[in-house]
Amino acid sequence: MGRPARIDRAQVLAEALALADEQGLEALTMGAVAERVGVTPMALYRHVGNKADLLDGLVELLLTEFPPPPGEMSPSQRLSGLATAIRRSARRHPGVFPLLLQRPASTPYARKTRGAVYQALGEAGVGEDRVAQVERLVSTAILGFAVSEVAGRFRNHSRRQLDADFEILQGLLGEFIESQISTVDRGHAF
Repeated sequence: MGRPARIDRAQVLAEALALADEQGLEALTMGAVAERVGVTPMALYRHVGNKADLLDGLVELLLTEFPPPPGEMSPSQRLSGLATAIRRSARRHPGVFPLLLQRPASTPYARKTRGAVYQALGEAGVGEDRVAQVERLVSTAILGFAVSEVAGRFRNHSRRQLDADFEILQGLLGEFIESQISTVDRGHAF
């Protein structure tokens, strides 16, 4: 019988995120995470298979650090809530957040967030054959705005202006989603 694990996957990912937040993604190595957690690098491999798995875990944390919007909300309210939560996540983790544009949601927990968007789009009336494409386009627009904001692209604009721009973006995405609805009911989708 082996000795009990001193760490778990959640702790490894939390420390990896904290390290990347403090020192940047370049500093994120298995050795640096192991040192931060207080174990040998080999001990990490029970919880993350390799650096790619570690990065996928960070994507998971970024996508799941906020609770999913309640199911009783309308699809448009849920989509708007998710978009706002994603933007907040970008502000909390500006150096790590670009991972969401570089890596897919591949862990089961990360896919739950994507699944929530799929569900809201389906409930809004987007045809099943179009949901994946619409999610991909809408998510890329939201993520792109959030990354641009935290990377400094919009540094010459006030927070008030950026909030107004984000609201306009959500409206435009809602119009796009409405154009993809395959049913007669074309209520606001975003």
